[in-house]
Amino acid sequence: MRNLVVSILIPFIFLFNFNSAIAFDFAPEVGDKAPNFQLEGFNKNIKSKKIWELNDFQGKWIVIYFYPKDFTAGCTLEAKGFSELKKDFSKYNAEIVGISADNQDSHESFCSEKSINYTLLSDPDGIISDKYGSWIPPFSDRNTFLISPEGEISYRWISVLPINHAKEVLNLLKKKI
Repeated sequence: MRNLVVSILIPFIFLFNFNSAIAFDFAPEVGDKAPNFQLEGFNKNIKSKKIWELNDFQGKWIVIYFYPKDFTAGCTLEAKGFSELKKDFSKYNAEIVGISADNQDSHESFCSEKSINYTLLSDPDGIISDKYGSWIPPFSDRNTFLISPEGEISYRWISVLPINHAKEVLNLLKKKI
């Protein structure tokens, strides 16, 4: 009986670990040029701007974080964490950008209701999320990338836990500067 259980479990363990490794094979590595994007988005401080590109943040540090869905518990916790530290990130010439599959209207409601004070971008088909190794259809996976002012991946966090994540990113940014 013990051999039967072991013979059944080993293939499942292998498949689970194998698939997890594949999911992030195409995520950019530290030192890689950050994949460009052109996405619709919302920022309550710049309401007239509708399309955002990586070049809009040229010369600044950028924290791009991917998250599954507006208004869910973990995503709200993560988003509010970045909002609370927005001024601290600004002191280090850093912008924050959140990306999910949610549409612009959802982002606008989320920003208004939860006091999110930075840019949220819509990637409904996961094209950009996929370029960053962060797409698990139909949602973005919770990954974060710190991009240098030169446009290179400076650090990455894969499968992030939302609690205290913004502080972790800020602390690493402080060390990089």
